[in-house]
Amino acid sequence: MCPSLFLAGTCAACRLVVQKRTVAGPFNQGAERTHMSSEQEIQPVIGVIGGSGLYDIDGLENKEWRRVETPWGEPSDELLFGTFEGVKCVFLPRHGRGHPIPPSELNFRANIDALKRAGVTDILSLSAVGSLKEELPPGHFVLVDQFIDRSFARIKTFFGTGCVAHVSMADPVSHRILDVVEREGRKLGISLIRGGTYLVMEGPQFSTRAESHLYRSWGCSVVGMTNMPEAKLAREAEMNYATVAMVTDFDCWHPDHDSVTVEAVVKVMKGNAENARRLVKAIIPVLGQKRPVDPSAERALDFALITAPEKRDPALMAKLDAVAGRILNAG
Repeated sequence: MCPSLFLAGTCAACRLVVQKRTVAGPFNQGAERTHMSSEQEIQPVIGVIGGSGLYDIDGLENKEWRRVETPWGEPSDELLFGTFEGVKCVFLPRHGRGHPIPPSELNFRANIDALKRAGVTDILSLSAVGSLKEELPPGHFVLVDQFIDRSFARIKTFFGTGCVAHVSMADPVSHRILDVVEREGRKLGISLIRGGTYLVMEGPQFSTRAESHLYRSWGCSVVGMTNMPEAKLAREAEMNYATVAMVTDFDCWHPDHDSVTVEAVVKVMKGNAENARRLVKAIIPVLGQKRPVDPSAERALDFALITAPEKRDPALMAKLDAVAGRILNAG
């Protein structure tokens, strides 16, 4: 192992430590710093990122839209704060209310930072996708467990020159959250499958037929434009993240693709949105129960920072106050 902790990750052995080793440490929930060991319980705050057609959470009490300022610029919209059956919730419409922002222009860093500042611990991401498999027809929900990131015009990290960090993305989603989503979804009779790879393309244009066949040859399940770098940034911010990918249609590999009408796609999207609302209402009370710290995400920065303390950029450190405050303030 490297002689200095700040050098961890510069060799193969240290990269293994970054991926595998977790330790207890101070826990940062939003702007509040409280010191907890991994044996102590935390009270989760549930964040929901709504995709196409989802601009609210049904049944929220004490609802209030609030603007949250971040050092990374403006989030997609104000955040909707409220409670559902006593559980604190925060909702963010990914593209903004009315869908004014295209995928490549989303300020992913501001969105995740704003949720972190709001105290969110667990993120459920809802996304409209195209299917790359015959067995995943329109209206099906895929509980994604892997990603292939083919986006290229987006800033993908909170860190950089002045503070370098490498977090593990080997397992990019929270299996604890997926367990709850799968169980509650099946109770509701929603057509879903556990596991699958989400191919993230840049957009805003859809795939060419050659690209669609390429993604299928890689074993991908669905294709969409929004979950990266969202999932990477959530991990850097030590937040638990899971995706429900909602199939609207088959991608263009499918022989029936060209015969699909806009009306048919809109009908599926409306049905998906209704099922997503039912699912969110079912899982929030379960995810909102007190639980131990989840080290896979909530301790992701323990061995991730590479830059020596005396070489860190004060301006960048100030911007990382919410995202990395737990680890930066630990000393």
